[in-house]
Amino acid sequence: MVVLAASIISKSGKALVSRQFVDMSRIRIEGYLAAFPKLVGTGKQHTYVETENVRYVYQPIESLYLLLVTNKQSNILEDLETLRLLSKLVPEYCHCLDEEGISQTAFELIFAFDEVISLGHKENVTVAQVKQYGEMESHEEKLHKLVLQSKINETKDVMKRKASEIDKSKIEKNRGEKGGFMSLQSMGSGRIDTGFGSNTNLSSLGGGGFGSGSGLGPSTDLDSFSTKSKGRPAASATAPPKGLGMQLGKTQRANQFLESLKAEGEVIVEDVRPSIGQSKPAAPPPTDPVTLTVEEKINVTLKRDGGIGNFDVQGTLSLQILNQEDGYIQVQVETSGNPGILFKTHPNINKELFSKENILGLKDPNRPFPANQSGDGVNLLKWRMQSADESILPLTINCWPSVSGNETYVNIEYETPAQIDLQNAVISVPLPALREAPRIQQIDGEWRYDSRNAVLEWSIVLIDNSNRSGSLEFVVPAADPDVFFPISARFTASRTFSDLKVANILPLKGGSAPKFSQRMLLATENYHVV
Repeated sequence: MVVLAASIISKSGKALVSRQFVDMSRIRIEGYLAAFPKLVGTGKQHTYVETENVRYVYQPIESLYLLLVTNKQSNILEDLETLRLLSKLVPEYCHCLDEEGISQTAFELIFAFDEVISLGHKENVTVAQVKQYGEMESHEEKLHKLVLQSKINETKDVMKRKASEIDKSKIEKNRGEKGGFMSLQSMGSGRIDTGFGSNTNLSSLGGGGFGSGSGLGPSTDLDSFSTKSKGRPAASATAPPKGLGMQLGKTQRANQFLESLKAEGEVIVEDVRPSIGQSKPAAPPPTDPVTLTVEEKINVTLKRDGGIGNFDVQGTLSLQILNQEDGYIQVQVETSGNPGILFKTHPNINKELFSKENILGLKDPNRPFPANQSGDGVNLLKWRMQSADESILPLTINCWPSVSGNETYVNIEYETPAQIDLQNAVISVPLPALREAPRIQQIDGEWRYDSRNAVLEWSIVLIDNSNRSGSLEFVVPAADPDVFFPISARFTASRTFSDLKVANILPLKGGSAPKFSQRMLLATENYHVV
């Protein structure tokens, strides 16, 4: 037998993958493949078609054809055996049997075809052997990847050095602008362990360091905390130092190198910090003179058979002031008195005043809080809470997969306690590779199937007293129950575990206290059932 070509084509004759095993021109093989759909009759049970010169042995695979083009002298039984082996290999390498899926795995399919057919003759191999041969390591490929990775690492080192030089020049520029305030900046600068699992760069009152954003990561440098006088315009604190804009061009050469690698088809793995912004809505810009934000992030790992593997809540209280004149204040707060919550004040806050009267004020009452800070402002207070009590969980999830015949029935239930309402809840369930969306039997809420990532997303806009519990039932082809784990969830809530609230704003220079508003947010960072 002689196999001229092995191909995967569409019903219209478009060649998606074609591997020739004898010397033939591209025009010739394209002519063979284009003529095939016209030769296939409807309603016939045959799996081969003959012409004057060649024989087509084919098998439909969904909307495509797996096709062998052979000469007429070849053994039809051997051709059918080869076709059956190739039909088993295609789903092993391509889970989505459509034009896009075939195109994405074209090279893997060609390599597999080469292992099955050599010079037009079938090799005595099995599916497992073909997969093993395809996964064997290549010394040349490993050497190429090592060289490429070393170039990428070297480029990243250059970028880090340039960024460090920019930071140093920026610090020197700021020191020159501060003038007489340099003595304040040198007080207490250093790395301070906050007790929240990470080190936060906190400097003294002169050096800033309250941080911005969520406040749970490293804090940013707030130079305006000590350098901005009462009469100085607020915009000058955020204006970039002159002469530093052109220094960003120092990394242009490194960026050009990475871009050239991408243009050559190389996959560049960049350090990208994962984002958790999906579960945290964007806060509107502050309109009141003083805005205080209480934010908690929850990390939970639940066991599928019951119990808590990890429960950790980290919270921050941040202050944002629009006008510098309103910065001469103290903040009085109320807490729930839960002994399991450990509070930590910023080093520039009067700890004794907070421990006795729950008042957050600066050690030097003659100095104001900074104004016009980005993000949520400056962080005044942090806290942490850990527990193994299942009754305080804001959301519990139970998953019950069961195999029945050729199908797997999956039942998922959620429950929430009566004291908390959840917004924008999304429960993501991993699924096995499917050719079509799962069959939904029953659902409380809405669903979406992400075929690219093989994930079923179950969303509930609001969970309150009307729907404290809900269920989802769907059916997929038979699969291992472990495939449906880990289940992840994300949501937000307006009630926090600490129940920390701002009771009052106390002015330090007499007069009436500025108007203030407070925001409360509980958001998930990691919430998994494993």
